[in-house]
Amino acid sequence: MPRTLTPGKGSRMDATRRHNLSAILTSVHHHPGMSRAELTRHSGLNRSTVGALVAELTELGLVREVAPAEHASRGRPSPHVYPRSDVMVLALNPDLDAVTVGLVGLGGTLHERIRHPWSKTPTVAETVDAIKEISQNLIAQLDPSATLVGAGVAVPGLVRSEDSFVVRAPHLDWTMEPLGDLLVEALGMPVVVRNDARVATVAETVFGAGRGVRDLVYVNGSPSGIGGGAIVDGVTLRGTSGFGGEFGHTAVTGGKDPCHCGRRGCLETEVSHARILAALGKDSVDLGDLDDELSKAAADPTVRAEIQRQLGVLSGAVGNLISIFNPEIVMLGGFLGSLYAQAPLVLDTAVARDSFAPISSNTRIERAQLGSRVHLVGAAELAFMPLLRDPAGFIREASHSS
Repeated sequence: MPRTLTPGKGSRMDATRRHNLSAILTSVHHHPGMSRAELTRHSGLNRSTVGALVAELTELGLVREVAPAEHASRGRPSPHVYPRSDVMVLALNPDLDAVTVGLVGLGGTLHERIRHPWSKTPTVAETVDAIKEISQNLIAQLDPSATLVGAGVAVPGLVRSEDSFVVRAPHLDWTMEPLGDLLVEALGMPVVVRNDARVATVAETVFGAGRGVRDLVYVNGSPSGIGGGAIVDGVTLRGTSGFGGEFGHTAVTGGKDPCHCGRRGCLETEVSHARILAALGKDSVDLGDLDDELSKAAADPTVRAEIQRQLGVLSGAVGNLISIFNPEIVMLGGFLGSLYAQAPLVLDTAVARDSFAPISSNTRIERAQLGSRVHLVGAAELAFMPLLRDPAGFIREASHSS
């Protein structure tokens, strides 16, 4: 059954205590600092039940309570509940230009981010070796009180969700690679692998520009191409094999260049990170620095023309997505967000001009908020899922296996 991204309502039946613990921990994880009163309203449970659940989660080492500051309002102040950010996961994002490894705590807190650049396209073995070395160094520096839950991986390619197999990552030239199993062996912990744009969609929905939105489309641009995802009535669109959201492999008007997928004229051949770098005269730019590089080169006619061209092509794709999904928001992440930030009116005007007004009039285009953190935060959400679904059971099992 599909799982919505929201924690859902609680139940007053004793037999559903596991669900109630999950609902409260998920609420606190997605909204750090909620008061007990807010948790009561949000979950639909009564105050005493919420108090007991928070106490149990505190005893499990998953949340902490902070007394509210004194204020003049009437009534007894309600304590605020925060997730324990020292409960964390390894978040991994292998890509064409670099592999990035991070430590992400409950609440979406990014503690560390290490980017290891490549001088050439990496093999799977090289990627696993680099991840293992970086991860071991990060883990060695952790406080002994920290809890490491597992690892989540965001990969730019088609990932078979049932076994974390990378079916095809064309830009990396990976085909039918058992990446999940290889990383389990290298890291000695549970590992979940998914498509990078899909996990970014989840991250932006939970912690970013899409928070609280039930119908949205996310389009992400990375060095490996363009992908995305959709949230439809609060449920992540997966597709029959987990491959939904390959927006980069939709045809665009006038596109003729060959694509890695075997077709011609795909969106990601016309709107690409590589073409931006060529206009800038750069070999490599971290996505976190791309805004500054584009701003510094804003007066360069070559750069300005390439930005305008790519936004013009992108507008047609965004208009198509609006017609298909009728979303409240279309979010642009990665280098697409950087392009949009340079000339938002160009894209907004083109989309409005070329779209069917009754459908597009209630849709807004926004830049994604998480920036270069998005894939790590999204990958972390994968690894946190078993803990969020059954907090007590997960901690109990972890204690028995340690």
